[in-house]
Order: sequence, then structure tokens, then C-alpha cells
Amino acid sequence: MLFNELRKHGKLAAKRHPMYEKNKFGKYFMYAMAVFWAGYLIFFGISFAKLFQESAPNMEPYHVLNKGLIFVLALDFLLRFPFQTTPTQEVKPYLLLPVKRNRILDFLLIRSGLNKFNLIWLFMFVPFAALTVTRFYGITGVITYSIGIWLLMVFNNYWYLLCRTLMNERIWWVLLPIAVYTGLGCAIFIPKEKAISNFFMNLGEGYIEGNLLAFAGTLVAIAVLWFINRSIIAGLVYSEINKVEDSKIKHVSEYHFLERYGEIGEYLRLELKLLFRNKACKTSLRMIALIIILFSGLLSFSEVYDGAFMKGFISIYSFVAFGTVILVRIMSYEGNYLDGLMSRKESILNLLKAKYYFYSIAIVIPFVLMIPAIVTGKITLLNACSFAFFTTGFVYFVLFQMVVYNNKTVALHEGVTGRSSTGTAYQNLISFAAFGLPMALFFSLKNVFGDVTAEWIMLGVGVAFTVASPLWIKNVYLRFMKRRYQNMEGFRDTRQ
Repeated sequence: MLFNELRKHGKLAAKRHPMYEKNKFGKYFMYAMAVFWAGYLIFFGISFAKLFQESAPNMEPYHVLNKGLIFVLALDFLLRFPFQTTPTQEVKPYLLLPVKRNRILDFLLIRSGLNKFNLIWLFMFVPFAALTVTRFYGITGVITYSIGIWLLMVFNNYWYLLCRTLMNERIWWVLLPIAVYTGLGCAIFIPKEKAISNFFMNLGEGYIEGNLLAFAGTLVAIAVLWFINRSIIAGLVYSEINKVEDSKIKHVSEYHFLERYGEIGEYLRLELKLLFRNKACKTSLRMIALIIILFSGLLSFSEVYDGAFMKGFISIYSFVAFGTVILVRIMSYEGNYLDGLMSRKESILNLLKAKYYFYSIAIVIPFVLMIPAIVTGKITLLNACSFAFFTTGFVYFVLFQMVVYNNKTVALHEGVTGRSSTGTAYQNLISFAAFGLPMALFFSLKNVFGDVTAEWIMLGVGVAFTVASPLWIKNVYLRFMKRRYQNMEGFRDTRQ
């Protein structure tokens, strides 16, 4: 009954949210994209069934795929970082009621385990099993195999939740997944006897055969991660509710060198303090920095992503991600103190200018990370410059439109105990556009005009939008001021 009530409360909160009406179009678009990726995975499942049958005639195709399950789990783990945030559950209101805190945390973990993201891989495994498993085990084998794969993804979900939660608190916990996957890599490639691959092959066959031991082992592993996660999250809930860390200030930076730039300098200082003093912003920056460093390192020093598509994707992602992770929620962080900002004439215009200058300068960071790739010849200097200016121009132009439409306050310090920290469907749509439009434009131009011409065109578009930034920032400001009272009401209603 409690779980059902909490689920109803979540649905009511979503319907009463100020962004609910705006989210409808974004939700439909995201559903359309989900259908697209589901079709893509179905294509992979059918292709793998035929490919493995031809390339390994002495083995059944499902044995070949099962041997590589560890790689699927590793890829799933990496994909969760940009697409899945840690779940949150508003705890404070329920502490006034006779409800055990652990029951609320159980609901949070159940909701995480039932996340739709855990089902996405079934679009590849089910058609694959239908073509390969039915020959010997019929429909029953397909069903039990699908249930086993889903349980593995639930296990991976809790493993990701554990790592992400720890990394949100201390960045050094990134060494935990690095150590685990490095050890697994050594165990797979160094010894002659492929114990890891054989283990997963037998595990997958156990799922197909409906072996109770295989399912029981997976459930035990899920239960272990469940209790570890609950123990850690319970400690974080206690810290957040009691504000244990509020007094632990080791160093205060005032950024006095920005005083010479007047009011815009003050807002640059405010942006720096916002990013480096608040838990929500610091966590987002850490995660995106780790992903970009990983991707740029793999692009520069390995041959894993030497394909034309992956080179373009990583280059664009590296430049766009730093700004997008914060700017898609532009004004949502300021919603905590927007009433004070609105008390000064023209302050919002200078705030927007300061934000644009800051994130344009921040493009230097991914550019520096791309230098090894430029030196090794993986990408050209023109390629990096075109993506950098296209980001500061067109991409930031798209993201700054959210100034007008965002009216949800994002808590600065609360993590586990806050309201849902995931972006709205409208924000997800703009985020997708910020990544998708540069990709679509670049590869379209590349197919028509070639690499060099496409890069020059993107550079020209980016420079044009960058030079015109004072005009479109002023336009965004004027549109925001026309609906400022409506937005401020939304910020107040969602403020914690």
C-alpha cells in the first residue's frame, strides 16, 4: 500500500508541475526516439543471429553472444552515465508521518530496478533468441532467456547506482569501476583459459534452460547490491536532512580578479561559486568531465573509435557537453534566489551575458583535451575549431532559449532526498537537439560537399552566431521579461 501511495504521489506531483504542459510535446518526441532506437537494436539482434551463425559454424550463435555478455554489461554501464541519473525520493514530508525511512528507500530502489532503461537491451536479445534459441528450446527458452537478461540489466543498474552515488560524493570513487573493469579485462585477455567468457556462456545457457541455480545466483547478486545501496543511501539521507556537511568549509575563493569587469564580473563570480560550491552542479561537472576525458583519451590513443562516425560523435560531444549539462537548466539554479536578482534593473541581461562569456571561454577545456587527437592525426585542427565555434554560436543559441521556458527550481545541495533530479521532457528534447543537430548537419554536409567544405561551413555558421550573440541574448532577455511573473511563480512553487 505504501509503495502504491508513493507512486501516486509522484504522478500527482508531475501533473501539478509548472512544466507539465510544456513536457507533453517533448515526451512524444522522446517516445518517437525510443521507437527509433528500439528498431535499431532489433536490427542488431537479427544481424548478429546471422553473423554468428556464419562466422562460428562450430558453435551455436547464442553461445557466441553469451560469451560477450560481459562486454554488453560494460557498454550498458557506460551508457547509463550520460542517459541515466541517480534516482531521488523526496523524504522530508514523510518523516512527519509514521513511515519507516527504510521503506521509503526501498521504494526508491524498486523504482530504480523497474526503470525502463533496464528493458532497452531486450529489443536486441529477444529477436536474437527468437532466431537462434527456438530451434532447441522453443518459446519457453526465449522467455526464460529474456527474463535472465533483464535480471542482469537490473543487477547492472544497481552496480551503476552504487558507483554513481559514491562518485557523486567523492570523485576518487571513480577508481572503483576502473579497477573492476581493468581486472575483468585482464582476466579475459591475458590467460589462455577464458574463465570469464565461459562463465557467462554457461550463465546464459542456464537462463535458456530455465536453470534455477542460474536465476538464484543472479537474484542473490542483486540482493547484495540492493543492501549495499540502501546502506549507503541511508547514510546520505541522514547527512542531507541534518545538513552535516554545512560547516565543513575548507577554503573560500572570492575571485577578486573579476572585480575589474563591473557587474558582468560579479555575475562571473556568481557562476563560479554556483558551479564549485554546490553539490548538484559539482556532481554534473565531474561526471561530464570524466566522460569527456575517457572519450578523448580513447580517440587519441587507441583505435577503438577510428571510424568516421565515432570520430565526429566524440568531437561534437566533447565540445557540446560542458555547456549543455548546465545550460539546459539555465535559470533553474537561479530560481533559488531569482527574487533578489529581479530587484535590480537590467541584472538579468548582464547575468545572461556573463553566462555566455563563461561557457564560451570554457570551450578551451575540451579543445585542450582534443590536442592529442589533433597531434596524432585522428582529427584536424580545422575540425576542432569548427566544432568549437559551432558550439559557442548555434548550440548555445539553442540552449539559451531555455531561459524563456524554464520555470522549475533545481535544488543546489540536495541529492537523494530532493525531488526528481532528472530533466523535464522539454529539457531532454533541447538537450537532444543540442547534440543531434550538429551531428545531422555535419554528416549531411560531409556527404554532399566533403570533409573540408563541411568543416568550413560549420565554422562559418558558428562564427556568425557567435558574433551575433549580443543580439540574440538581448532577444532572449526581452522574451523572458515579458513572462517573468509566470516564470517566477513556477520557481517559487518548485522551490524546496
